[in-house]
Order: sequence, then C-alpha cells, then structure tokens
Amino acid sequence: KRLSTVMELAKNKVAPLEDSTVQHAIKAAAKDEIPVNYIVRALNLAKQGYDLPLAEFDTHYESEAYLTVAGQNSNNSVRVPNEFFDALDNGRDWQLKSRRGGETMRTIAAQKLWDDIGYCAWASADPGIQYDTTINEWHTCPEGGRINGSNPCSEYMFLDDTACNLASINLIKYYDAPTETFDVKGYRHAIRLWTIALEISVLMAHFPSEQIAVKSYEYRTLGLGFANIGTLLMLQGIPYDSDKGRAFCGAIAAIMTGDSYATSGELASILGPFKHYQANKEHMLRVIRNHRRAAYDSKEYEGLTIKPLAIDQELCPSSLLEAAHDAWDMALEKGQAFGYRNAQTTVIAPTGTIGLVMDCDTTGVEPDYALVKFKKLAGGGFFKIVNNSVKGALAKLGYTEEQRNDIIAYCLGHGSLDNCPTINVESLRARGLNDEQLTAVRKELKNAMQLHFVFNQWTLGETFYNNAMQGKSGSFLEAIGFTLEQIQAADEYVCGTMTVEGAPHLREEHYPIFDCANKCGNTGTRYIHPYGHMKMLAAAQPFISGAISKTINMPREWTVEQIKKAYYDSWNMMIKAVALYRDGCKLSQPLNTTMQDNSQLASILQETTVEEVPVGPTTYVKKVVKVGAKRCVLTAHLEGETVKGISVDLDWQSPVQKVMMDALLNTINFSIQQNIAPQQLASSVQVEGHPVLGHLYDFLAEFDLFVGSTTPLKVAALATSNGTQTLPVSVAMKDEKMKCAGCGASQLRQNGTCMLCEVCGETTGCS
Repeated sequence: KRLSTVMELAKNKVAPLEDSTVQHAIKAAAKDEIPVNYIVRALNLAKQGYDLPLAEFDTHYESEAYLTVAGQNSNNSVRVPNEFFDALDNGRDWQLKSRRGGETMRTIAAQKLWDDIGYCAWASADPGIQYDTTINEWHTCPEGGRINGSNPCSEYMFLDDTACNLASINLIKYYDAPTETFDVKGYRHAIRLWTIALEISVLMAHFPSEQIAVKSYEYRTLGLGFANIGTLLMLQGIPYDSDKGRAFCGAIAAIMTGDSYATSGELASILGPFKHYQANKEHMLRVIRNHRRAAYDSKEYEGLTIKPLAIDQELCPSSLLEAAHDAWDMALEKGQAFGYRNAQTTVIAPTGTIGLVMDCDTTGVEPDYALVKFKKLAGGGFFKIVNNSVKGALAKLGYTEEQRNDIIAYCLGHGSLDNCPTINVESLRARGLNDEQLTAVRKELKNAMQLHFVFNQWTLGETFYNNAMQGKSGSFLEAIGFTLEQIQAADEYVCGTMTVEGAPHLREEHYPIFDCANKCGNTGTRYIHPYGHMKMLAAAQPFISGAISKTINMPREWTVEQIKKAYYDSWNMMIKAVALYRDGCKLSQPLNTTMQDNSQLASILQETTVEEVPVGPTTYVKKVVKVGAKRCVLTAHLEGETVKGISVDLDWQSPVQKVMMDALLNTINFSIQQNIAPQQLASSVQVEGHPVLGHLYDFLAEFDLFVGSTTPLKVAALATSNGTQTLPVSVAMKDEKMKCAGCGASQLRQNGTCMLCEVCGETTGCS
C-alpha cells in the first residue's frame, strides 16, 4: 500500500522528490519500515511507467530467505529462437510448451513475455538470453540432436549429457613490450600443445555419470580459451571499445580456433575422427567454412540467418591477419582430408579462478573491472594493486618516466603521509599521536583503501581510540579535529584517486585506452558503454566453437526499455548468449550504496527519522560491543529509574539463533516485570565461553551501578533529544576485551589489520 502510494504520486512528475506529497508518502513508507531499496525501486519504476510487484520478502543477506531458498547460486537464462523475435516484431502471441511432452501449455502475447524478461533482468540481473537459432545454426553435430542448453556460465554449448575440460591461454605472455610485438609463432605453438593436452584429458577425465562419460568420449569436445585480452589491448594503447580493438580480438580468437581445429585434423589422421564424425561430416565442414569466411570477411555464408561480424581486414595487424587466414586454410584442408578428432575445440570461459593463478589483470574476454583493486591476503589485510599494464601503456603512448610516475601516483597514491598537505606526521603528533602509533599507521598506509580504515582501535590502541571517540561512531580523524575537506585531500594524496581521469600530463584523447567496466574511484565518470561489451562479444563469437561467458556491465540508471533493446540488438549481432548486471539491481546491496547515490532521498529519510522519534521521559541506555568483526547492540528500556526491558540487536544472526535469543529475552523481560533485579538475572544467564551471552551478562550486571542509586542515570550526562542515552565510557567499556565469534575465547592477536583467534583459527574477516 505504501509503495503503491509512492508510485502513484511519483508518476508523471518531472522531479518527484521535490513534490511535498511524494515526500510525505516516502516518509510514511519509511515509518512502516519499508526497505530503502524498495522505495528507490518504486521511484525508478514510476519514472519508467511500470508497476511494482508487491510480494513481500526479507532481503537481508542473512535472512531466512537467503538461508533456505534453493537455486541462489545458479545462473538463469532463457533460450529464445528467431521465431519469437518474429512474433515480437509482428505483435503476435507466443506459445509456451511443455518441456517433456512438447504440447502447448499456455499462450501469451510475445510482447508481454519480452516485457517480463526485461523487467526481471533490470531488477535482478536474471535471466540472461541464449539465442537458440544462432546456436544451432553453428552446431557441428545436429545429427546427434539439437543443442538445448549450456553449462551455468553459458560458454559450453553442445549436446545434452556431454562435458569438456577447460584451459585458457594468458595472452599477455606472448606480448613483448620493448619491441611492441605479439609473438604469433609462440601463441600458435601453445594452441597446438594445449589442443593435444586437452585431447589426452578426454581419456583421463572422470565424469558424474556413465551417460555423460560415454557421450563425452564419443564426441571428444574440448574447452580451450584465452584470458587477458583487456590487458593486452591496454598495453598496446588500443581502447577496448574501438574497431581496432575488436579487429585485434577477432583475429586472436580466429587463430586460436583455426589452429586448434587444424591440430584436431592432424590427430584424426593418426587416431581417427570422433565416433560420430561421418554422420555429421557435411554439417561440421559447413561450420568450418563459415568460420573461415568470417576470417576472410566474405560476403556469403552457408545456412546462417544473421551474418557474423568478420575481421576488419584494414584495421587488423597484418601479422595476425595472415596467421588467421593460414589457420583456417589448414583447418579446412585437414578436416576435408581426415575429419576431426574433436566435435568442438574452443570456448571462452570466465577464468575467474585460474585467472588469479595465472596473474591475469583481466579475465576471459573482459576489460579490466577497475584500474585499482584490492586483493585480500591469506594472512590478513589487503594488498592494493594498480593494473600492471597502465605504466606500460603510458610508455607506449610516449609519456616520459617522470610523467608516468606522476600519473601512477595520482591514481594509486603515494602510500605515505610524508609531504601530505593536510594530514601529516606533524599535524597528527600535534593531536596526540605518539611515535609508536605513527609507526603502526605508516605500515598500513601503502595498502589502505581509505585513511579511516587505518586509524582504528587496533592500530592506535583501544584506550587511546575510545578516549578520542568519546563513545561516538564515525571517523577518528574528524573526532580529533580534521575537516572533511582535509580528510578527502589526504585520502587522494595517500590512497590515490583510483582513476586516471584528471591526472597530470595525461591527454584526454588517451582516456578511452584506460576505460574499465565500471567507473573508477570516487571521482571517475568514464566507463565502457554496455554496447562496447556487446560488440566485443560479436567480434570474437564467429571464431569460437562454443560460446563466450561474459558480463555486460550496465550503469544503475539504465531502464527496462534499454535492457530490452540491448537483448534485442545482441541477437542481431549474432551473439550466442548474453548476460548483464545493472549496478544496484540486487535488493540486498548495502543501504549506504543507494543512499550515497541519492542524496535527495537520503535527506528526506533523515528528516523522517527526526520527525518520528518520540520525545518523552522514557530513557534507553545502549551499549555497543564487538563480537569478532560484528557489532552487538544491547539496549535497556527504562522508565525513570526502573528497568522495563532488555533487547539485543544482532542483525547478523541466523533465523535459528534469532528464535533462541528472542525466547531468552522474553524470559528475562518477563522476570524483570516480576520485579526480579537485573543483577540477579545476570547470574542465571551467565554461560562460559559464549561471546554474546557473556556481554549480555555484563550488561545486566551493570545496572546495580545505576538503578536505585542516589545519582541515577544523570551521571551519564549524555541524554539526547530523543531520550536515548549511552553508558559512560568507563562503564560501557567494562570487560570489553574482544572475544572470538567462533569459539568465544579471548586469545586474539593482531594479524595484519585483523585479529586471529589462537584457539580455533577464526579471524575477524580478512583471511
């Protein structure tokens, strides 16, 4: 009801957040505890003219839904044939058929189904689209059946109950920066070796069922691919989203699959072709000829509805173009003479895990996600890296060493407070930090995301930190007198801007070379347009046996209509499959992400908080304690000097833990209402080794310091306008030694920027 009101009032308004009726509806929704992400979504959909499905779910990432609903780790895709797009274009209905019997189960408007697909992709990043007709027109073995599906990531597309082993080539290993050349000969040799190795793996592999083992053995599909194309392009000074970049990638893919099929033909000359080759011979040779035509940019293709994006013969480097032509000439020649040992040879996988092992800056056919990233270390802490190709790309573009160093420092930061104009050793020492604390700070600066991550109780010491903060949350640097402007300037100097936009010396015409999938840093505005991702898919797909797993990154402001158009245009680009992610589309995304991007809504909701909190004689005493890396908020409800109830806020607990904690609190509060003193209850709930109950025991026991004394809660002198109080630091920090969230022990030691339990090995989140 609340969201419907917000949407109805917001429709047809140019600036809905400036309308008083909309503001009132938003405040009413917030008062009824409607999640902010729902309010944002309602406003966005109202702007686009859509309705919001109002099923109610708990979207917290540790809620019962997240813990119990199956299929959350699956990638969901819809297979769409060309006939559907024809029905869509002509306003016809579409029949939904039974998966088993094939009979029509339901008939709906094609446009309605397409609208639903677009909305769901906008709202949750699922479903992706697989273009069924395109996939089967490139099918090498249709006599064995049609291609009905794929693996979850959508790169392996072949017959049901078959599988392949994956391997990827790190392209950057074949680029020689001093001579600015790509080692085509070495690359082709690696393709040949890996095709042979993967062929051997067919015999050595283990499969989940006999049927999969037999069919995989009979068709012998391989999964050779490559990674790091984004880095390779950047090192050469070629923008990812450019015709030249697409020509380069297309040639790299053409060489890989052409040489792999040529090697498969050689293997067939010795070992024989795969079992079902003769039944599929003409189909497979047709597909090979189409691959070859795309390498030569021919105008005619066999049996294809949509023409592929061929290699640009003018923009492609001559060494790569000649190798691509030669590879496909050999592939066709060997196949015509001997057949092929393998029904498929190549895919492009995400390479997320092996990409880390191979030290790839970019994975699969992806561009870099961001120029500066943070890698989590096994021993605790983070390691900050800038894309290794940035400096090489700057050298390729002709910048001097001094200019390159300035640009890198602007992006990555200096990693030191030395010569920092606002926050430095002298200004920190003047505010009470000693040499030991400054030394500890220096050790953490190099890999810091932001300064406020460095200035914490573990680096500075718990007593010093708590005295400075005076029980308040927020920034330590603000607490000791630095302004937000000073902190921001120091952040940029020490930690870097994490973008090259605005860097000294860097010319704007070179910005596209360093564009990434997302905006870089807090000040970056550039990113690769979603169609830049799609065009790169289209450039590589004509030369891949299977398909390509890749994410199309989209900005938060993209609409349902834009997503539907992107899906439609991908079909016309002859892409086999496409999946997208719109920034902010997951409901469980942290609240502050949404609030930071909509300061006007944040202001309205902040007003709501002030308006709705009642002012009166009721007092709430709160105590915040640490349980591992989590926060536990203990609250006592007092009327005058009488404790009326206790509550515990543990937003990270599981549903089972919550039920048990609620039952315990109900018992405690009932006992309090029966005039049993809190300190008496404390002894009854004391449990050895349990961190949360230990803190609850301490909290209950503290009330003999207040309730019934001659100077009750006035000693805190911390009452605010909403009647909430905080225990004095001397009391609130009583027995505040951190306890392990895993086993409850207090034997924690510093491990990087985190804490490690010496009893069970649990950490506070860094390793």
